[in-house]
Amino acid sequence: MLRKTFIAFLFFCSSICTLQAQEFQAQELQAQEFQAGDIVFQDLQCGPLCNAINAVTKGYQGKDFSHVGIVVNYQNQLGVIEAIGSKVQFTSLNIFLVRSFDTTGKPLVIAGRLKKKFHKSIAKACALAIASIGIPYDDRFLPNNDSLYCSELIYAIYLNHANAKTLFKLAPMTYKQPGSKAFFPAWIDYYAQLHSAIPEGKMGLNPGLISRSSKIKIIYQYGTWLQ
Repeated sequence: MLRKTFIAFLFFCSSICTLQAQEFQAQELQAQEFQAGDIVFQDLQCGPLCNAINAVTKGYQGKDFSHVGIVVNYQNQLGVIEAIGSKVQFTSLNIFLVRSFDTTGKPLVIAGRLKKKFHKSIAKACALAIASIGIPYDDRFLPNNDSLYCSELIYAIYLNHANAKTLFKLAPMTYKQPGSKAFFPAWIDYYAQLHSAIPEGKMGLNPGLISRSSKIKIIYQYGTWLQ
C-alpha cells in the first residue's frame, strides 16, 4: 500500500493541473532568471518515504530535499527535466514550483548553479537530460538498471564516460534510522511490495548530497524551511 501511495503521489506531482501553475504567476520567476543547467531542489513532502529520505541526509544549510531536477531549454521552453512519476519527463517551471509550499504559500524550492569552472559541462548535460526523456523511473533506487531516480539522473548526465570522472560523487546509501540498526518501517513496507531486498549500502546519492556539493552555488531560495 505504501509503495502504491508513493507512486500515486509521484504521478500526481507530475500531472498537477495547469490552472494551479497559472495561479503562481511570473512575479517570483522574474526575481530569479533561470538558466539552462541550473539544478533545482525541492521538498516534496510526500509522507513517510520523503521523511525517511530527509532524515538520513540534510541538504544545503540543513534543509530537507526529497527531489531534484535540471533546468533545460526544450522545444523553445525553459523547464525542468526530472525523474518523477513513471519516467523521466519535461515539466514547466511553473508546474514544478506549485507542488509544495511553506506556511506562507511560497514554493519549497531552491536553485543552484554550477560554479564557473564547470560551465563547460552544462551543454552536454542538458543534451543528455533531454535524451533521457522517457527512461523509466527507478523505483528500486539501484545503480545500472536501465532506469533512473531523480538524483541518479543528475549524476548520470554529468558523468564523463570517457574518463570515468563525474561532477557529483556517489556514497553508500542507508535506509536505516539514524543512530539505529533498524530500517525505517516505510522502507520495509516499500521494498516488501516490490519483493526486493532493501539495497542498504549500495552506492547512490540523494538531493541533499547534491545540494551540498562544492561544485555548485545556491543562487535563489523561494520558501522558508522550518528548522
